[in-house]
Amino acid sequence: TPIGSRGIPEGWGGQNWGSPAYDMTVVENSGRRVLHLKSQAEGSTISKDIKGKVNLRETPILEWRWNVVTLPTGGDSRRKETDDQAAQIYVVWPRFPESLRSRIIGYVWDTTAPVGTIAKSQKTGTITYVVIRSGTAGLGQWITEQRNVVDDFKKIYGDTPDNPGAISVS
Repeated sequence: TPIGSRGIPEGWGGQNWGSPAYDMTVVENSGRRVLHLKSQAEGSTISKDIKGKVNLRETPILEWRWNVVTLPTGGDSRRKETDDQAAQIYVVWPRFPESLRSRIIGYVWDTTAPVGTIAKSQKTGTITYVVIRSGTAGLGQWITEQRNVVDDFKKIYGDTPDNPGAISVS
């Protein structure tokens, strides 16, 4: 995607709920092409279909880099009223009907929930959050994260995962 491109990047899809603004721009930062996401009083989630493209037996590690500059005041993944995070990466295992039975792990940068917290979303029964970062430590810095998705899935759901169907960024 060329630098300066705005909105949902090619090959990704938008969400079908709420009022997303999709204030996204591809920019150059520290010599890398990155997706700059910005939101205020709203959230925007984009997803990419990865069915048949990821084999967790061969590649169980998910790696990403993020740079959060602002945290939502009072955000806490553990409570419905404060369920708001600065950044989220979701791995999705769709199951019919998707809104009720899908399994989703959300790796999040939370404002107050401690690192290592695993909490089922009180907004939707399909998402379980894993707090990777919490609070202001590291704000404004590029941080590389790695998670063993298979291990996390086993810990959360108690069984071995199939290959995921989608990945989302919010």
